[in-house]
Amino acid sequence: MIEAINLTKRFEDIVAVDSLSATIKDGGIFGLVGTNGAGKSTFLRMACGVLRPDIGEILVDQEPVYECTTAKAKLFYISDEQYFFSNATPLEVMDYYALVYPGFRKDRFHHLMKSFELDERRRINTFSKGMKKQVSVICGLCADTGYLLCDETFDGLDPVMRQTVKSLLAYDMEERGLTCIVASHNLRELEDICDHVGLLHKGGMILSKELDEMKSGLHRVQCVLKEGDTVEVVLGAGAAAYPITVVKSEQRGRLTTLTLRGRREDIERAFAAAEPLFYELIPLSLEEIFISEMEVVGYDIHKFLF
Repeated sequence: MIEAINLTKRFEDIVAVDSLSATIKDGGIFGLVGTNGAGKSTFLRMACGVLRPDIGEILVDQEPVYECTTAKAKLFYISDEQYFFSNATPLEVMDYYALVYPGFRKDRFHHLMKSFELDERRRINTFSKGMKKQVSVICGLCADTGYLLCDETFDGLDPVMRQTVKSLLAYDMEERGLTCIVASHNLRELEDICDHVGLLHKGGMILSKELDEMKSGLHRVQCVLKEGDTVEVVLGAGAAAYPITVVKSEQRGRLTTLTLRGRREDIERAFAAAEPLFYELIPLSLEEIFISEMEVVGYDIHKFLF
């Protein structure tokens, strides 16, 4: 488990991370979302022990990670900007990481390089941005560490390769309990892979929730009510039994589209009891759920995200 406790990091007059606290549980994929400059990269660099917090601390399995070799041995960091030794080939990079990580799986490295159709003996400085990202991901997976920290890892990858990398992360999470933090400025990139999402804004964590929890608490309903019925009547009739809150309501002719907070079964019971002319529950996207959650805590997410 990775724990951030009251983290603050300044660069002269700029506060990159501001009193941030978070817990990343083992065996899942934590999506860290925020615009450029929100503090994602700074947080990841503190999490892997590259940067020292000015205030607070970050623990990996209850050990402070900064200048702690046992904690750092459990981490592999894939930075946004790829760096490799001058004129190095993937084979030489593999040998280097095998010295740093004794459990590095060379057999898997060769297999993945072949699967990704990357030349092991070609100099990496001749690779495209996407190809360099692929080499970094392969190294990160083959290092066989318990934690993988990914900074904008999907940026620069084509759609097919993005899905391939997501599948590999999900496989390692399932097979060996890999814990992964994926930082991105795009929620849509994380929707189909993360089980927990945290939103960074101006260096602070303003929202952190399990994805299932968010999805189970918000629902969209499209309905056509009977003549004379209103949404208030339909939901109010069973308000005591079915605690449901209207987050958003839109009307187009007789079709009403509602975003409701409450349990799915309660919403279904309320509408079934009202016997409207038509109703259906429609899944919300992660972006729509975040927008609703942020509006509740007083933020207009459209101003700084997506």
